Amino acid sequence: MEDKDNIFIELAKVRTQPTPISIDADEENGTALSDEEVEGQLTVDVYQDKDNVVVQSTVAGVNPDELEVNITNESITIRGKREKIEKVEEKNYFYQECFWGRFSRSIILPVEVNPEDSVATLKNGVLTVVMPKSTKKKAKKLKVRLD
Repeated sequence: MEDKDNIFIELAKVRTQPTPISIDADEENGTALSDEEVEGQLTVDVYQDKDNVVVQSTVAGVNPDELEVNITNESITIRGKREKIEKVEEKNYFYQECFWGRFSRSIILPVEVNPEDSVATLKNGVLTVVMPKSTKKKAKKLKVRLD
């Protein structure tokens, strides 16, 4: 039982300790990419109701003109950019947890949707994309007749 307890303690540490973020390097020149070139990943909730697939994401501080939403029958990609309002020197930060700069997220949808009738809204810093499920007929099962 003691080994199991140690495993749970280690798992708790992993979940509560911050994970360092690695910065991608420019492979050609071997140099680190600037903050402007690093792209963050957007967090999302994806769920369905009877008629729609819905994607929601917090994009507080993002100008709606800086958001781009691309939808196909099978996927959605959200891109944008969150800009800092003021420049703060690194030495003056106590905590720096917010992501500033370009971000994106691509999601393969669990069901086909109709991109033409999809709607994206932004309210209180939450982007909501409602995509109607496709009404295309599914494959038809045929009974083979003896001729």
